[in-house]
Amino acid sequence: MPLSFCIVDDDGSARRMLQYIIEDSGLGEVVGMAEGGQDGVALILSESPDIVLMDLLMPDQDGIETINSLQAQGCKSKFVMISQIENGDMVGRAYRSGIEFFIRKPINRFEVEAVLHKVNERYAINRYLDEIKSSLEKLEGLQFGSPPLPLAKRTVREILQPILMNMGMIGESGSRDLIAIMEILSGREDNGSLPPLKEMYEMVAATYKESASDIAKESKAIEQRLRRALSAGLSNLASIGLTDYGNPKFEHYAPLYFDFEDVRLKMKEIEQGRETAKVKVNIKKFLQVLYLELQEGMGR
Repeated sequence: MPLSFCIVDDDGSARRMLQYIIEDSGLGEVVGMAEGGQDGVALILSESPDIVLMDLLMPDQDGIETINSLQAQGCKSKFVMISQIENGDMVGRAYRSGIEFFIRKPINRFEVEAVLHKVNERYAINRYLDEIKSSLEKLEGLQFGSPPLPLAKRTVREILQPILMNMGMIGESGSRDLIAIMEILSGREDNGSLPPLKEMYEMVAATYKESASDIAKESKAIEQRLRRALSAGLSNLASIGLTDYGNPKFEHYAPLYFDFEDVRLKMKEIEQGRETAKVKVNIKKFLQVLYLELQEGMGR
């Protein structure tokens, strides 16, 4: 049974383009569209779609407010945010509201297909897990003997190493800095937005440096190591994408951890056999997504 979609966006051309991509690619069926948040709430509660594509900025109320309103009314749809802004705080708020992924404007077919294929996969996996959970609950009354021992909690390193390995970054010295940052963040009581980058670098540096000057110097070194590690990950994923655009690693990690325009630019560079300084890496976005995946892996 194909998945059902609703699209909420005040831009009519964006709505039509997204509908065409979804249906032409066989991703599912668009069962309704709305041009504002308030109309979108009524539509989505009426149609109960599997997946909602929600514009971040709309005239009556923004996408985050709309999602919060829907969830408060029991909506179980999965959400994908559409936005042309890259404000880190807004992105963090959007992920905390429960979105699955971001799609950037202007709309790009390759990005939309890659992101929605991944959302479809997650939806199918979650539905399968729910079925297993339901079956186990039915069998619960038949169990006897000692209860099973609880599974040991995975460490931050155990959760993150496979992710970094899949992106081809595990051999970079910056990977150790990434894990160190996440270990510190995982111990915080505040699970909201991340601290400023400089503050995170200083927190790591302060674990093995003492003087203020040494901490400041090491913080700069950490930033450079992170840039090299992320650049290596971007290059590796771009190479995979050139070989096989449908590769699961490329489909998952490229649009999730990196700006898709940068991925395409890196693919073009590799294809032409040249390197430029044009391709940048967004450290803040990478850390935000890595932190969210860490929280998911820790069951938070």
